[in-house]
Amino acid sequence: MNKLAIALTASLGLGFAAVGAQAQGAYPQRPITMIVPFAAGGPTDVIARIVGDHMSRTLGQQIVIENVAGAGGTTGITRASQAQPDGYTIMMGHMGTHGAAPALYPNLKYDPTKDFAPIGLAAGTPIVIVARKDFPAADLKGFLEYVKANGDKVNMAHAGVGSVSHMTGIFFSSVMKTKPTMVTYSGTGPALNDLMANTVDYMTDQIVNVAPQIQGNNIKAFAIATAQRSPALPNVPTTKEAGLDGFEVSAWNAVFAPKGTPSEITKKLNDALVKALGDEGTRKRLLDLGGVLPADAERTPEALQKLVESEVARWTPVLKAGTKTE
Repeated sequence: MNKLAIALTASLGLGFAAVGAQAQGAYPQRPITMIVPFAAGGPTDVIARIVGDHMSRTLGQQIVIENVAGAGGTTGITRASQAQPDGYTIMMGHMGTHGAAPALYPNLKYDPTKDFAPIGLAAGTPIVIVARKDFPAADLKGFLEYVKANGDKVNMAHAGVGSVSHMTGIFFSSVMKTKPTMVTYSGTGPALNDLMANTVDYMTDQIVNVAPQIQGNNIKAFAIATAQRSPALPNVPTTKEAGLDGFEVSAWNAVFAPKGTPSEITKKLNDALVKALGDEGTRKRLLDLGGVLPADAERTPEALQKLVESEVARWTPVLKAGTKTE
């Protein structure tokens, strides 16, 4: 090969390398799929769509929501965890899929603490203690007294193993030191329908699911499990105000990417998420749902990683003890 050919080959090689580097640095170049591990219309799905809408504008590419429900959200998260770590498949995980799942699913195909690249916390949905409208108690103190006095004669509804109402119901029972009869449903809708029909006694669930029925006086609300009252339900006291310590819980939702996603991509995704949470329109939409937005320090990948580790440690003993008694 003569000197001219060698020079041309080298030049072409450098050109292709530059194009490759340019393409890699221009992420994203096509739509991004965000897997939501629950059915459309649920709290996690709604939060994903609100946040994803603003993130799309920042990134310059559409974030397309794909609902992959099943097994308490673990089906969708398993699939997302096995996707190519190129930034084009991300997921909206939550308290169940990344906190409770190891305790509830012994054959779980992912480790929440090791198999993901955390992007950032999106929003939480507070838990409300609700009961049938004719439940014989006027406040949380009377409710607790009644449940303790009647033991397993009182039944608690939940939307299936691994659901937020299931997890928080077990947690609530452990705090109260009671063992109600657990009534399993195929989803929140059927559980709430029976609660409104006075077929079951009570449940604990996300504010997004129960607020309309509380506001319509179809069910009774005793307390919300947050440090402050919610603007969506200003007349419902916090658990602490109502005299119950130790039951504060919010069903957090957060964005993750598969393990091995390049740091420059996770940074772009985190920047887009932070901008979404800082946008007044997006914030209002989330707050109107009763959502709780993370503080600035809670929006980093590092903070999300610590949250996941602490949540796995928190839920594992509670759920393992609780499911033994079901």
